[in-house]
Amino acid sequence: MLDVEASGFGRASYPIEVGFVLSDGHPVCTLIRPEPDWTHWDEAAQAVHHIDRATLLRRGRPVRDVVRLLNDCLGGLTVYSDAWAHDYSWLGRLFDASELSPRFRLESLRSLLGEEQARCWHAAKASIIRERGAQRHRASSDARLLQLTFQRLLGGSNGAPIL
Repeated sequence: MLDVEASGFGRASYPIEVGFVLSDGHPVCTLIRPEPDWTHWDEAAQAVHHIDRATLLRRGRPVRDVVRLLNDCLGGLTVYSDAWAHDYSWLGRLFDASELSPRFRLESLRSLLGEEQARCWHAAKASIIRERGAQRHRASSDARLLQLTFQRLLGGSNGAPIL
């Protein structure tokens, strides 16, 4: 599972953090240093993810390093996102800036769900949020929540199915 935090929404927005969780539950997360021409900033988005631009400039990794990390960890895999259209666009911007190509596929999480699972998704996710308590809204935390929700719906090790 993969999640991207961004500077905002819309055409001028760009990725500021990418996180993913491997099938064994191992999380990987990194801040992304904005490219010089990536200037759009939405205070409302910052209020959600709590990442300020100064932190990105100070602690973010260069775009090319982030892309290499993604390709090294995810190469050959199909990765899933619950916000495919947004995440695909932001990853596209990231890879375009690096002048490299992704070595993994990004698919919609919805493609993994049957009708009954899709119908129960929000209830299962809300249940896991209650069980885990407050978590920060960050890319790897969000990816882990997606993974746990999916496992719950399949009846995996993190709980009986709610179907």
